[in-house]
Amino acid sequence: MPTATRSALAWLPGFVLLSAFWGSSFALIKIALTAGVAPPWVAFARCAVGAVTLVAICVLTRTPLPRDRSTWGHAAVVAVLANTAPFVLLAYGEQHVDSVLAGLLNATTPLMTLLFVPLLVPTERITARRVAGLLIGFAGVLCVLGVWRGVAGGTITGTLACLGSTACYGATFAYMQRFFAGRSGSAAALSAAQLLCASAELGVVAPALAGLPTWPAGPAAVALLALGALGTGWAYVLNLGVVRAAGPTVASTVTYVIPLVDADRGRAAGRAGRVEHRRRRCPGGRRGRRHPPSRAGLRGC
Repeated sequence: MPTATRSALAWLPGFVLLSAFWGSSFALIKIALTAGVAPPWVAFARCAVGAVTLVAICVLTRTPLPRDRSTWGHAAVVAVLANTAPFVLLAYGEQHVDSVLAGLLNATTPLMTLLFVPLLVPTERITARRVAGLLIGFAGVLCVLGVWRGVAGGTITGTLACLGSTACYGATFAYMQRFFAGRSGSAAALSAAQLLCASAELGVVAPALAGLPTWPAGPAAVALLALGALGTGWAYVLNLGVVRAAGPTVASTVTYVIPLVDADRGRAAGRAGRVEHRRRRCPGGRRGRRHPPSRAGLRGC
């Protein structure tokens, strides 16, 4: 492969890894919701854990956080568009729709990005060939998932919440390219600033919407930690790198790969979520009991 081609595709490994992290996020969110964590607190937990992860990376690598007010101002806006609003909407939506359907709705992000790119990134050319390619890509996702066989349904409210989060992501890619990705500083430092702002924003929003938090045990706690450290912290470092190297439209097509990953992760999450749900409803269940529970007790579990 020519050197120029390798350089042009240097962002591809990060793109593939990002699709794996974000593809798993829908399933991890479902596990936390099934354990009883309120949607705003799921959003706060993933941002807070992600921020701690990236700040730790910056400390270990001696990478300074941004110091100018302008960068922090744009970081706060990116946090609203990329984290605060869509994370709450997505977690709420997944209370009412299957995680696979949520991932499928998320695949409309490139089309949403097309709406915002002309407004925020006038230098990015939107050609008929590019639009056709995005439409064909979305059709390909539908074919691979076999949507004609049916997808687990959900309520209109849940579907609209997921689409609302997708619109936020579309605006994020365009805004990030115009005002944030080109700023000086490493991807880890800029992403840490973004997630610190998101944690502060959600620290105000979450109590107002859902009251005091509760931290789950078992699989749900592990799911939130993985969601924060990998699906949020490291993922946004990768995302910023792809936006810088390939532009917002190409970066947004990662959501075409996410449903393919989520289809498998969603089934595993469904099993883990059912186990967690039974554990919460039947907290007294232990192995080795001499007296088995009654049929009436089992029916509730």
